Amino acid sequence: MLTLCNPITRNSHPFLRHLLPHALTTTSAATPPPPPEPETTIANLVLTTDPQNLTLALKTHPVQWTPELVTKTLKRLWNHGPKSLQFFKTLTHLPTHALSAAAFDHAIDIAARLRDYRAVWALVAQMKARRLGPTPKTFAIITERYVAAGKPDKAVKIFLAMHHQGCPQDLNSFNTILDVLCKSRRVEKAYSLLKVFRGRFRADTISYNIIANGFCLVKRTPRALEVLREMVERGLDPTLITYNILLKGFFRAGQMKAAWEFFLQMKKRKCEIDVVTYTTVVHGFGVAGEVKKARKVFDEMIGMGVLPSVATYNALIQVLCKKDSVENAIVVFEEMLRKGYVPNSTTYNVVIRGLCHAGKMDRAMEYMCRMKDDECEPNVQTYNLLVRYYCDDGEIEKGVEVFENMGSGNCLPNLDTYNILISAMFVRKKSEDLLVAGNLLIEMVDRGFLPRKFTFNRVMNGLLLTGNQGFAKEILRLQSKCGRLPRHGHVLIGAIQVDIVHDMLSFGGMVSVLNPNLLKVLLTKDEEISMLKKAQGTPTGKTKSCVLKYVTSNHLDIGICDI
Repeated sequence: MLTLCNPITRNSHPFLRHLLPHALTTTSAATPPPPPEPETTIANLVLTTDPQNLTLALKTHPVQWTPELVTKTLKRLWNHGPKSLQFFKTLTHLPTHALSAAAFDHAIDIAARLRDYRAVWALVAQMKARRLGPTPKTFAIITERYVAAGKPDKAVKIFLAMHHQGCPQDLNSFNTILDVLCKSRRVEKAYSLLKVFRGRFRADTISYNIIANGFCLVKRTPRALEVLREMVERGLDPTLITYNILLKGFFRAGQMKAAWEFFLQMKKRKCEIDVVTYTTVVHGFGVAGEVKKARKVFDEMIGMGVLPSVATYNALIQVLCKKDSVENAIVVFEEMLRKGYVPNSTTYNVVIRGLCHAGKMDRAMEYMCRMKDDECEPNVQTYNLLVRYYCDDGEIEKGVEVFENMGSGNCLPNLDTYNILISAMFVRKKSEDLLVAGNLLIEMVDRGFLPRKFTFNRVMNGLLLTGNQGFAKEILRLQSKCGRLPRHGHVLIGAIQVDIVHDMLSFGGMVSVLNPNLLKVLLTKDEEISMLKKAQGTPTGKTKSCVLKYVTSNHLDIGICDI
């Protein structure tokens, strides 16, 4: 039986009922759980209240609204974009002065993540009307979201037009747009921008560090070194941050010898090597599998009087989990506690991942419960680890149980959570599991996530293969609404692609129960003939192809024949 830190909310997903055990074990039987935080209570209220009644519910809720409470609640609702925006919009109509610039920034970030750009600029206008901004941080959020959506040119235009919104550009905002571009692996565009505007904004060491880091992120260390030389030629002195960026770049590119020589040069030139430098070396050697060398550098660091940080311990623990053994990693974890360090969520997640990977799921759950003792709440990455490893081990019911425990408002599932669970629903090749996959897909769209075309097509094909034609048609409509319909190189057969044959074979050659009437609804006769012609051969002229035909039993038979 799976032991949870908190009891789950039963039947929060009715379509998962058949996957949940009848009895649940919790660790809170002896002592009642502490009352939820105010932001968790409000988040639950927003999640469970009908939108039409939300204004009244929030207005009568017994709480003192503060800017901090609003911001915390938005963070709780982060992974349910529509509900979080609904909450924020409702607050704008209430007689409260709890809306701050930070709250607007959160709302703008959520709207931009949903790619609702009309809402983004409407919020900017409201922010301006309330004299709360927009601030440079607001534009940093907006440009980052545009770049993430594949619109870097639009992001640059927004940066160049900031002053029209009452927020003049300065060196800090210039460095921010460079950083946004570099972190999205568009370093060449960032470098071009630097060359054009470095005079106007008086580019500094930070500007060049950002560009150097951008080249390191794409493993182009020679270009990063060129940036360093250019920086010196322009009279700017490299800092320790500059050298740490280059050191990390060598390790990231797998240039172990160059990284070590660079580190030795830093010591030879008497650079004030700091904890970041040592952490970079420990992690770099560890990831490369040189655990003994990583441990030696860690010990040298302490001998040199440089105290490790929590990040240093995280790096060493991660290295030991991946390249050595989780038991040795736990020894370091306990040593860290004895020395008075307070582990963070990353520390716990690294240990939990190591235990899960070693198949020690019960101990992983114990460490998840220990997080609360250290005032370190499990985050979405923690839950995702457990869901993924339970599902990978074939214990789908336990993975679903952990997923259900996320719905209480403490930590809502994100895009990765849904993708993990949807993939798990294909393992057992059961019709009811494919219905769950379809419902999860609908829910993730309702919460503002945009599934990949592959996810839509896989769920749709699975539903068709298990005889759920009506539901498959519903998924097709949803796919069309999301703008995720397949385009070039695919043939639709009533929402089923010709490559469904691969799914058919993965289902053990089972026959799809697909009513021909559905095909008649979704395809014209010409499209049907075209589909059959394309299905009879491939552009590469392979010796085998898949021929799809109707049979009198109202089933779609898949035959494989030689041409």
